[in-house]
Parts: sequence; structure tokens; C-alpha cells
Amino acid sequence: MPSASFVIRYPAAAAATRVIVARGALSRLGAETRRVVSATRVALVTDSHVGPLYARTAARALVRAGIAAQLVTVPAGERSKSPERLAALWRSFAETGIGRADAVVALGGGVVGDLAGFAAASWLRGVPWIMVPTSLLAMVDSAAGGKTGIDLGEGKNLVGAFHQPRLVLADPALLATLSARHRRAGLAEVVKLGFAADPTLFRACERDAARLAAGDLPALERVIVRSLRVKARVVSRDEREREGGGRTALNFGHTLGHAYETARGYRGVLHGEAVAVGMCVALRLSLIEAGLDPRVGARLEALIASLGLPRRLRGVRVGALDAAMRHDKKRGSSEVRWVLTPRMGHASVPRSIITRLVHAALLDVGARI
Repeated sequence: MPSASFVIRYPAAAAATRVIVARGALSRLGAETRRVVSATRVALVTDSHVGPLYARTAARALVRAGIAAQLVTVPAGERSKSPERLAALWRSFAETGIGRADAVVALGGGVVGDLAGFAAASWLRGVPWIMVPTSLLAMVDSAAGGKTGIDLGEGKNLVGAFHQPRLVLADPALLATLSARHRRAGLAEVVKLGFAADPTLFRACERDAARLAAGDLPALERVIVRSLRVKARVVSRDEREREGGGRTALNFGHTLGHAYETARGYRGVLHGEAVAVGMCVALRLSLIEAGLDPRVGARLEALIASLGLPRRLRGVRVGALDAAMRHDKKRGSSEVRWVLTPRMGHASVPRSIITRLVHAALLDVGARI
């Protein structure tokens, strides 16, 4: 009877993302899209907050470059990162006739990027996509790196794919319509990048804290560019966040941050706010388990406070946080693990921490029994 045993090898295709940060860049969306894809038709995915502000400008820029744009609008907010909304996007792609030669353009914050990026990754087994971030959080973090996905009731980003955008086009002028609260939430990711991977960025945040908190555009532009360069350096070396890879350092503050969002049902707390509190807990554990200098830890808490970000949990119990952390995608094979750091800029491979210490840290920042 015939039998066989052999290996099929595939040449790895190198992914590349063109990154543009410039005021007024939205008006160049069509021309820049032409530089990275050959599409003559795109699905322009946005949300109910961003669409009325910027969808017309984006669509006109695409049309000027000879690219037809079919607008698809989803409800604003984290709850749009759902299987139901993803399926609705697929159906809209089918109705529009989006093919492999076409593309998806995500115009919005992290939610739109995650949702539309995953739709692009899974539609026809992958079509090109472009990210046009409109929130500070998306500009400095989620727009680059290719993480896409949706949430389940059991946890955040449990279903997704790595699918690199061909273009990230960040127009800082769009931040003029961003609320102060959402701007502060975006700054939490800047602080995280600095504390975890780049002390120069962290010191820049300390130096310009008042300007950043007030929404000073030149100060914001500086940290956007620096943050994207830091993110690019890390993810280019560890695109798919391999076990023990350098990209895991960027999850500093996210073990608790994601659990906090899940425990709150994605209501009443923004992602950046959750990460800010998560950093405060990771800081406490770093002092005990990683030997972090308390003076450095005090600088992190002081910066979080000066930017108007929360440092305490609201309305959650330790048990609910435990359950959410056990379901988080960043956990180990059988245990919750934490990204800690022995010194600024050197966040480490995730490690397990004994439950007693974790619970003490959670109670210290306001979790209830």
C-alpha cells in the first residue's frame, strides 16, 4: 500500500508597512494608497463618531486617485469588536464585491483598526489593508505591528490574526476633535512604551507632561513619531510575538488592563485608562519580584498622575479580575503571567507571580474582595 512522509517548505514573504506622520496627510490618502497597493476599489471602514468628521475627506482623497470607496460604518466603541460585527463586515464586502485585488481602509481608532484589519486578514484568506488612525492611542501603538482581532465575552482580543497594514497614515491634525479623556488614554500607551522599552521617550513625557496633558500639538507630534519608531524597532524583530520574544515587553500593564476591561464588560473604562492602572499593579509587582528601584517606580506613578490618568480600579472584585486574567490571550499555557521590569526600558519576558502577591497588589489599587 503506498505511503509517504515529506515536508512542504514555503518561502517566507517579508511584510512591510509604510508609515507616514504629517499634518494634512489625510488629504493625501488616495495618492499614498496608490503607492502601496494597486487596488481600484476599497471598503472604507469607520465608526459612527469618526465617520461624520473625516469619512468624506478620506473618500474624496481616494476618488481623486481613481480609487472607488464604499463606506461601511460600525457603531463606535469596544463592543463593535464582536463576531457579529465582523460577520456584518464580511457581508458588506461580499455585497460590494471586494476581491483580492482590492483593499480595506480602516479610518478610526484602535477598535476600527482591530476589527477592519481582522476582516481584511480573513476575507478571501487575506486582502491588503491600510490604517488611518484618528485617535492618539491608535497613532502611537495599535496602528503599527499588525495585531488585529475581536473580543469575546471571555476576554479581549481572543480571536485574531497578525496581518500587517501596507500603510499607516497618521495625521496629527485629526486629534483636534479628540476628547481630552481619549487623548489622556492614548498617552497611557506612550508612557508604557517609554517605561517598557525606551527611557528617552519616558523622559520626554516627563519633560512635556503639562503640554501633553493640555493637548499641545507639537508635543503630541514628537511623542507620536518617537513612539512609532520604538514600536517599529520592537515589532520588526518579533513580528508575531513569539514566546519569550522582545514584543512581549510591550504588554507591560496589559495583563491587568485587559482583565479590567473584561470585568467591566467594556463599559466605563477606556483601554488606555485600564492600561494605566495595569501599569500601577505591574509596578508594585516589579518592586517585589524584579528589584525595580522604588525611586523609578515613583516616577512612573507621578507621570501617570500628572497626565490625568487613573491609578486605581473602580467597581471590580478580585475574583472577577482573576477569572478575566485566566482567559487572557497573553497568559502562559496554564497560568497567569506578568510582564515586569527590573529597570526602566528593560521590561522582561512574562513570568508567573504567586497569587497572594497579585491579590495584595490588586487590593492596594482599589479592587474589592
